Amino acid sequence: MPKKSVNIANKLVPWLFLILIGLLWQLVVDRGLIQRFILPSPWDILATLLRIFPEIKVHLMTTIREALLGLFIAVILSLTLALLMDSFPLMKKAVYPVLIVSQTIPAIVLAPLFALWFGFGELPKIIIVVLVCFFPVVISLMDGLNSVDPDMINLFRSMGAGQWHLFRHLKLAASMTNFFSGLRIAATYSIMGAVIAEWLGGITGLGVYMIRVKHSYALDKVFAVILIIVALSMLIFKGIAWSENLLMPWRRLLNKNQSEVNSNGQTK
Repeated sequence: MPKKSVNIANKLVPWLFLILIGLLWQLVVDRGLIQRFILPSPWDILATLLRIFPEIKVHLMTTIREALLGLFIAVILSLTLALLMDSFPLMKKAVYPVLIVSQTIPAIVLAPLFALWFGFGELPKIIIVVLVCFFPVVISLMDGLNSVDPDMINLFRSMGAGQWHLFRHLKLAASMTNFFSGLRIAATYSIMGAVIAEWLGGITGLGVYMIRVKHSYALDKVFAVILIIVALSMLIFKGIAWSENLLMPWRRLLNKNQSEVNSNGQTK
């Protein structure tokens, strides 16, 4: 089989699987095996999404704004803290365990507290997104910084490189793969964190809208909002992947070579 055909087939398999699941779901609901008020069909969800989209634009923009701003702040804090912990080993020993322990506190517990402390506006939601997205980025980045070849560090220092130049030109560049791995995880968490925070208290947002329609047992609207949340998370994830390919063009070449190797193995 030609390489191009193999690549196209590999890309089509996930979509065909999703279409199959959707058809089975639609068939089960149409046959009456599950009542529509309990589980709406995919067609009902899509129709409801198109119908309610004008009225949820405000909620949609609020959630996007909270998620993106929280993700941006989390990245800036992660880079700053990673630089400080890499420069001061004592600070790393003190802060690193605290970061681990902080992740044992459920966000669903913190969200109501932040609502009481900071009000029901966007600020407590942004803080929740920062807390959710901060950990995977800083941990992945620290793992990348720790994996830098010591011989390369000694070489840079022998050439007179200071701590900042060492971090910027060697350690950060060498840990970009780890950084983007954590960033992709944080990107999928950003929308979820904003929605959870809105769910537990807010004025506008997709989480607030979901609570309202859930209380009225409009499950088709609930599923429509879930579809929007999934689409937003995938868009942000793809945006991060695009940024990675832009900033790390060699990764694209490596992935291309790897896919060619896999294609050759399949053709044999």
